[in-house]
Amino acid sequence: MRKKLACAIAFAAALVSSTSAMAWTLEQAAEPYKGTSIKAIFLDRPGYAAAIKLLPEFEKKTGIKVNYEIVPYENSRERQVLDFTAGGEIDVVLTDVVWIGEFAGNGWLEPIKTFTDDEDLADPNLKLDGFFPILLESFGTWGDEVYGLPFDNYSGLLYYNRCMLQEAGFDKPPATWDELLNVYGPKLTDQANRKYAFALQSRRGETQSADSFMRVLWPFGGSLLDDQFKSNLNSQESQAGLKFRQDLMKIMPPGIVDYDHAEAVNALAQGNVAMITEWSAFYSTLADPTKSRITDCLAVATEPAGPAGLKPALGGFSLGVNAQSSDDKKAAAWLFIQWVTSEEMAKPYVEAGGVSGRTSVYKDADIQKRYPFVQPMVTSWDGGVPDFRPRFAEWPEISEVVAEWGTRMMLGNVGIEEGARSIGTRVEEILGQAGYYDGSKPLRK
Repeated sequence: MRKKLACAIAFAAALVSSTSAMAWTLEQAAEPYKGTSIKAIFLDRPGYAAAIKLLPEFEKKTGIKVNYEIVPYENSRERQVLDFTAGGEIDVVLTDVVWIGEFAGNGWLEPIKTFTDDEDLADPNLKLDGFFPILLESFGTWGDEVYGLPFDNYSGLLYYNRCMLQEAGFDKPPATWDELLNVYGPKLTDQANRKYAFALQSRRGETQSADSFMRVLWPFGGSLLDDQFKSNLNSQESQAGLKFRQDLMKIMPPGIVDYDHAEAVNALAQGNVAMITEWSAFYSTLADPTKSRITDCLAVATEPAGPAGLKPALGGFSLGVNAQSSDDKKAAAWLFIQWVTSEEMAKPYVEAGGVSGRTSVYKDADIQKRYPFVQPMVTSWDGGVPDFRPRFAEWPEISEVVAEWGTRMMLGNVGIEEGARSIGTRVEEILGQAGYYDGSKPLRK
């Protein structure tokens, strides 16, 4: 797939480079669409607040009005699917990594070649090969086609309170999950004073299935599925990861199954836990003295490695164009997406609190100095797992199954082996009904 994607990128680059001799400008490209209004779906997260800060510049240059609706993540997929099926109003589509198969497979996203083939709309400096390969492949590509450009992309990182670690006798963060649990955990956990070594956000929903459950499979050599799309949860490696998560409970706050991102970040920010594994996008929150009490002690590293090596969480989104929008709105939406994810805007976007998917911005010495999360994030993206979560259309249904049983497992209401078998049985039923086992659908995730 990587070879095909590389060919597609090279072809798109060749198409847009033919216009490089022309004085292409955003203002000129947008002239036919001046006065056009488009609508985007945003989340209440730092990357979207950053884009909103930059919007006036785009609107001034183009005369295109970008309206946006801020939707809770938990409702964002449903909000867009309802809009697609009703032929509604959304022009800029926000696609989570696990929605790309559904959105592209149903024809809801316009392939970007529609725009890269158009010399009036294609910025000669688009540079698809300027995105981290794992991001363009995971977030924007389905099959051999690119449907969206990476936006607000995350790697899981280890955020830690350097002062708490130093007081416990540690001059660096744990390099492995085993160290975190067995070496750092006992010295950093003081239940009598409600201080804990670690917090793993695990609220039932996508947080439980993706941020908690899947996070402990890959580093231990496990996975949700094997190569034939059958459950791999009862393998020795997957079981080791899930058992390890249960062992973490003794160094985490009570009620951890009710922790979403906000609760985990706040627990670290207020000095109640020493370490969390969280998305790179939350650095700006933890470094904000109005929201965090540990700004002078905040430090960042890659997630700990497991027996299978460094296999950090991978998350984020791409921005794409609704295939059902009018031609004018499609063009206007593309010009916005191309601009906000461009190399030119990467540094302003990072400085406004976002996380860019462009490689070039993280080579900037000033950015490296000002944002300590950069180096561990880049290391993680260079060696991550593209299908950290399956990207096929059935994931939302599977996610609910994993969230239900994963929560029961953490609470001790069901054993690890029994819970894994229950998830595996239901997952295989879902995938069988979808046609993966009879050849109706390709084994693509």
